[in-house]
Amino acid sequence: MAQIIESIDVAVPVTVAYDQWTQFESFPKFLDEVESITQQDDTHTHWKVKVGGVEREFDAEITEQHPDERVAWTSRGGDTEHAGVVTFHKLDDTTSRVTVQLDWEPEGFLEKAGSLLGAGTHAVKKDLRNFKEFIESRGDATGAWRGDVEA
Repeated sequence: MAQIIESIDVAVPVTVAYDQWTQFESFPKFLDEVESITQQDDTHTHWKVKVGGVEREFDAEITEQHPDERVAWTSRGGDTEHAGVVTFHKLDDTTSRVTVQLDWEPEGFLEKAGSLLGAGTHAVKKDLRNFKEFIESRGDATGAWRGDVEA
């Protein structure tokens, strides 16, 4: 399994960064490979992604979630196997650090080769930069879910 860990500092309070990250259906606005996400209930989503020109679908389950701290998930069925966690760290009243840890199983020759060459790391860095631009340009989240999911 491949692992990616990347962080970015964003010029918004930790609550704003966290709240935006709970709005899964908005992810296509800043995650390049995400075509759509459908929120099925508080802890289940259905994803459609396009990676390297290949379309894939999978379900994901939120396995742990604590407001202003973390969102953890794992894929359930579908075309891809992965799990991850996003953590949120208050740097000061107006700045936060968002850290993504993603564990994934590359599928097929192209993904395995891309993983060895760091394509996944590059994609996560780009998506975090996109998130930074998105949330800083808005200054506020498009919504929020402040529920708690125990591991």
